[in-house]
Amino acid sequence: MACTIIGRSSSTFTRVARIFAAELGVPYTLEVVRDLKSVEIQTYGGNPALKVPSMRTASSTWFGALNICRELARIAKRELCIVWPEALEHPLLANMQELVLHAMATEVGLIMSSLPEEAIETVHRSKMSNSLHNTLSWLDTHVAQALAALPEERHLSYLEACLFCLVTHLEFRKLVPTAPYPALAAFCQRFGERPSCEQTQFRFDA
Repeated sequence: MACTIIGRSSSTFTRVARIFAAELGVPYTLEVVRDLKSVEIQTYGGNPALKVPSMRTASSTWFGALNICRELARIAKRELCIVWPEALEHPLLANMQELVLHAMATEVGLIMSSLPEEAIETVHRSKMSNSLHNTLSWLDTHVAQALAALPEERHLSYLEACLFCLVTHLEFRKLVPTAPYPALAAFCQRFGERPSCEQTQFRFDA
């Protein structure tokens, strides 16, 4: 089945979907969204929320990284042991997933609010910045214990893919120094050795 992922090579959520596609061996083409200030729904593959990524297949369109990853797993010929968010019943793991997704969304908000025409310090922006730093500190403190609680037989988890993309994206965009978070850096170094990570490195689309 022909798949088109609509997003950006510099997008953290798009990279999550691309990592899953690579791990599952599903070929796709990347349709680049070049202007994130666009308010045209079709720019985002029909997503009315005006967000990336979306994925278009021969039969339908899927909005959001998690939806895309699930569909990739359904259509893939490879059968992998994947840990999805709903399987995280342990409070630590559930909180870890919640905070990683929160941090990813907060980072996007900070980036969009720092565009030249938008870069005005507000109470909301200050709160987002503090929220991101607090969350990273919590993640760094708990990441080793959380990863140890994941099923050993897994090939991939949505949590790990999101966490890797979050931390490496912070480095890529130079939004927040990651040196104060050594446990997160160690995790990213290990996870980043996967071919799927090498193939999807962040870059700005030409």
